[in-house]
Amino acid sequence: MDDELNATYITLGGHVEVHKYRYSYFLIMFTVYILTICFNVTIVFLIWIHKNLHEPMYIFIAALLLNSVVFSTAMYPKLLIDVLSDKQIISYSACLFQFFLYYCLGGSEFLLLSAMAYDRYVSICKPLQYATIMRKTTVSIFLALAWLVPACQIAFPVILSADMKLCHLTLNAIFCNNSLYSLHCVTSRARSIFGVIALLNIALFPLLYIVFTYTRILIISYRSSRNVRKKAAQTCLPHLLVLISFSCFCAYDVIAARVGSDFPKTVRFIMTLQAVLYHPLFNPIIYGLKMKEIFKHLKRLFCQTKVI
Repeated sequence: MDDELNATYITLGGHVEVHKYRYSYFLIMFTVYILTICFNVTIVFLIWIHKNLHEPMYIFIAALLLNSVVFSTAMYPKLLIDVLSDKQIISYSACLFQFFLYYCLGGSEFLLLSAMAYDRYVSICKPLQYATIMRKTTVSIFLALAWLVPACQIAFPVILSADMKLCHLTLNAIFCNNSLYSLHCVTSRARSIFGVIALLNIALFPLLYIVFTYTRILIISYRSSRNVRKKAAQTCLPHLLVLISFSCFCAYDVIAARVGSDFPKTVRFIMTLQAVLYHPLFNPIIYGLKMKEIFKHLKRLFCQTKVI
């Protein structure tokens, strides 16, 4: 019975000095979680209530911020419980589910950023055709694909991992990511193939497409008038900042999985924690400050609040 129980639960061994700094960890994580929810929901609410923000670009931004809310809600409660617990453990089935959400929502972010890049390309490079191309149906299809494609892609490795035998019960991470594969007794070739396909389809190909699209925008903007260059800078810069930030964390995730135990534990802990703490909070700050129309409505909202 004990062996069966041990085979079911996994110890999350990626925490550093959790017993010593548990209350500090909890306070920081809880504060960032509340700020993340408040910031993201505020901007989504502004986009929802103001008709001049009911455009494809702002709809994609709202979808991206909702994605951050779901991601944070999927990760934070377990992290908060772990830092207050004597033992940081998780069942294998719950670990697989967390793994699925982590990479599914991460893939969705890349695809949503690709949709934004396409929207900006059409707006700046084909302005006369924008209304015809970026219709409500087109936006709805992009949104559906952004969530369905990663879900289908990540489901296959998760299903294949469900029945695999575990030879190790300690995961060198603070939540279930690619390090999960190191627990298995044997390496599944089929799972590896599905993993590579998923990485290509929901990360690498979208990233290459975004780079290609913004390169085209840069070339056309350089050849156009000053107003076109200004519009391109105002609308594309926030997307590029978010893309660069997110790509760095994704690159770290892939490298850390390859390097494995050779990666210093403290560095791994800090980088992994930043991916959860920093990025979901970074998105609404960038879009709130850098998108002119959103910033204008934010300013009005807080000015009215002060007057009341």
